[in-house]
Amino acid sequence: MNIRILIIEDDVEINQLVSRYLNKEGFHTHSVYNGKDALAYISKHDYQLIILDLMLPKVDGQEVLRKIRKKKTIPVIILSARDREIDKILGLGLGADDYMTKPFTIGELIARVKAQLRRHMNFNADTTRTEVKVLKHGVLELDTSTYEVTLSGQKKPLTAKEFGILKLFLENPTRVFTKSQIFEAVWQEDSMTDNNTVMVHINRLRAKIEKDASNPVYIQTVWGFGYKLGEGS
Repeated sequence: MNIRILIIEDDVEINQLVSRYLNKEGFHTHSVYNGKDALAYISKHDYQLIILDLMLPKVDGQEVLRKIRKKKTIPVIILSARDREIDKILGLGLGADDYMTKPFTIGELIARVKAQLRRHMNFNADTTRTEVKVLKHGVLELDTSTYEVTLSGQKKPLTAKEFGILKLFLENPTRVFTKSQIFEAVWQEDSMTDNNTVMVHINRLRAKIEKDASNPVYIQTVWGFGYKLGEGS
C-alpha cells in the first residue's frame, strides 16, 4: 500500500530529517512549512497520517487541526516544543491521536507513526471484512461500515478514537468500563501513557453528541470506577 504522510513543520531541518527517515522506512512524504500551505495540500490530496507542529506561521497548528477534524478521521501526531500538560490536553482535545514533545528521537517518532497507521488500517479492515452493521441507541446510530454517526438523523463527525469509544459502549450497553479498560480496547495498548487521555477524548465525544455535555445522558460517569452507556435522550 502506498502510505502518504504529510509533515507540517516550519523548522526546515526537522522537517527534512523526519521526511528522510520516513522515506527510508518506505513511506511517501510531503513537506509543508506553514499552516496555509498545509490546508491547501490536505484539500487536494489524500494522506494516511499527518505529523503536525503547533507553532506554525500564517495559520497555527491548532486551527489546522480543527479544520482537519471537520472532514477527516486520519491519525494526527502532534510534534511540538510545547511540553506543558495543558498543551497536551488541549492538543488531544482538538482531535490529535498522539502528542510528542521536542526534543525527540527519530526512532520513537517512527515507532509511533507505525503504531498509529497499524491501528487505523486494522480498524478500517475490520469494518470492511464484516457485514454492514448499524448500532442503535435511541436516536443515536453508529454505522460500522461507513464510520458515520448520526443523532436524530444529523451527522456527527467523530475522530477514529471517538468513534472507537462510542462503538465500545454501544456494543456493551450494560457494562461499566474503567479508563484503563477503555484505553486497552480502543488504543490497543496495555497501559495509558497519560491518565488524562481517555478523559479528554470522552469529554470531546460528549461535546459532540450530548445536548448538555455537563449533564451527559449517553456516556455517563460512574464515580470512583469509570464510564457506562446511559439511557440516552
